[in-house]
Amino acid sequence: MSGYGSADTLKLADIEEPDAGPGELKVRVATAGINTVDWKLRSGSLRAKEPLALPTVLGRDVAGEVVAVGEGVTEFAPGDRVMGLVQHGYAEYVVAPVSAWARLPPTLPFVTAGALPLVGLTGRELAEDVVDANPGQFVLVTGALGGVGRIAVHASKRRGAIVFAGVRASQRDAAEELDVQRVVALDDPKDVARLPELDAIADTVDGDALDAVLDKVRPGGVVGSVVGVPLRAKERRLRVRTLLAHADPVRLAELGRDAAAGAFRLPIDWSFPLAEAPNAHRLAEAHGVGKVILTP
Repeated sequence: MSGYGSADTLKLADIEEPDAGPGELKVRVATAGINTVDWKLRSGSLRAKEPLALPTVLGRDVAGEVVAVGEGVTEFAPGDRVMGLVQHGYAEYVVAPVSAWARLPPTLPFVTAGALPLVGLTGRELAEDVVDANPGQFVLVTGALGGVGRIAVHASKRRGAIVFAGVRASQRDAAEELDVQRVVALDDPKDVARLPELDAIADTVDGDALDAVLDKVRPGGVVGSVVGVPLRAKERRLRVRTLLAHADPVRLAELGRDAAAGAFRLPIDWSFPLAEAPNAHRLAEAHGVGKVILTP
């Protein structure tokens, strides 16, 4: 990425191949996922909060094969199949601390693993750490068909919560696969009115979708968000918590096992070779639901 702006700022280039330092893995990338934060960083919309040292390589999600381990690393060996939450993932090789990586189950394909780390950890940390979903609680997940939303639904159900999936009316049929208590069309006031009193909202979208359901949260209930502080929730004296996802190899390995077992589905809509990253960004930015991945 040579500068802020359109997808045209992404160019294929030769850079120095990284080496694994102490406590690091060097991984040959098989797949790299594109996330919303990538094109927001590229466009400059996050420049005030997360300025980049340019030129840079984008990309937080990768899956691939370990080719070298740094001094002191005993958990992994060359040849291991791994996925990780990293920096600079749009590349042939990536180096990151051992704490960023999790070993893949034998049956989990690279195509799925390369799309999982950021949305997987974000969704799970949202449900478990921020919302703190507990058995019997009524939890609504907004944007439930997105990557983060799907994992938040899965993690909340795993903890025994009674989960409602918030989507657009046009997505209702597709959302039935989530196997929740009820699918709720957040752009249908009559459907929203039928919601029971909620203990918490796990929000992945903000805006009108969140506004539509804030009155359904019980006094003192929790609104957890991955898209910033929802000011309207604070005005209603609800407990507001936000999240910036962090690496967690134990949770990431568990997510890999759950994905391999079919406990949730993370749709991969398109795959592009690395050289076509600009086209992949344009599509991901315009589409906004299924994952887009890059391959060497």
